[in-house]
Amino acid sequence: MSEVRRTQVLVGVGRQDGLAAGFHLRRAGLDFAILDANTAPGGAWQHYWDTLRLFSPAAYSSLPGRMMPPQPGEPYPDATHVVNYLAEYEKRYELPVHRSVWVEGITRDSEGLVAATDNGIWAAQAVILATGSWARPFVPTIPGRSRFAGRQLHTYGYRSAVDFTGQRVVVVGGGNSGAQIAADLLPRATVRWVTRRPPRYLPDEIDGRALFDLATRRVQAATTGAAHGGVGALGDIVAVPPVRAARDAGLLTAHPMFATLGPTGPVWADGSSWDCDTIIWCTGFRPDLGPLTPLGLRRPGGRLAVEGTIPQPSAGGTPILEDPRVHLLGYGDWTGPASATLIGVGRTARTAVQQMKTLLK
Repeated sequence: MSEVRRTQVLVGVGRQDGLAAGFHLRRAGLDFAILDANTAPGGAWQHYWDTLRLFSPAAYSSLPGRMMPPQPGEPYPDATHVVNYLAEYEKRYELPVHRSVWVEGITRDSEGLVAATDNGIWAAQAVILATGSWARPFVPTIPGRSRFAGRQLHTYGYRSAVDFTGQRVVVVGGGNSGAQIAADLLPRATVRWVTRRPPRYLPDEIDGRALFDLATRRVQAATTGAAHGGVGALGDIVAVPPVRAARDAGLLTAHPMFATLGPTGPVWADGSSWDCDTIIWCTGFRPDLGPLTPLGLRRPGGRLAVEGTIPQPSAGGTPILEDPRVHLLGYGDWTGPASATLIGVGRTARTAVQQMKTLLK
């Protein structure tokens, strides 16, 4: 049996959220280890499509302690630039990242928490789960999905428009990914963009800078009890330059959601259809909370209630356990406004580490 490795705080995984936690854990003087299932630095950014751009300039896309340098000639850095920044950040702060380690489940013992991985056992006094959602793509249940004879993939599997040259492609989803991938495909494929409701573009002048300011005001409003509509009140899609250009040229037109899928493509409620080669589901992701299942912190298929980043018991239904030694980091507004963004996660990471330091005294 392999030796059990021990640390005060175990962080899973080495995404941007885990690196932000590592920065604050280092400053707090705590012993910690970061586990990463990837073989190289960069988190999910190394898996995105090749034309993806940040919504914000580099200065508004930084982790705590280290500004992201600008990318020459690019007002909005691309995914490769982000990967390089995260790799440099990890090296700069000498963060103890253990790679190609997949966390399978977390349990309790008499001394603390135990993480079973595909590369041995780790014991810790506290755990920060920062798995994000990239590994859990969501595809809605649509009648006839199994009948469609063409190719189906999710945003998770999209890499380049070149792969779809000359095809007829349906892109499903009215958020940023759907709009960006539809715009990306237009020069090479015949595209039909399908959304459940008419697309809502944020004002053209709004980018990640303004979104972070909105999230900050939301945090401030929460402390005073004031109402604040948040980003969702403005719209769903940031009009990055390629999306804006396709929209303004009249090429990015949304069609209503179809009712079913036939062997050759979608069929709408009025009986109309559109034959296609490929369907790309830009329909979002779900939090990857599988490692928590043995702890009894969540019901099957249910979202955890949280107070800040700490899971809390839900009212009603099957009781679940509470454990202040477990923190969830980087899952969007659910675990802190803008906490799924590069610049936003630093705030919640700092608070989580402060709470852990108090707990572990």
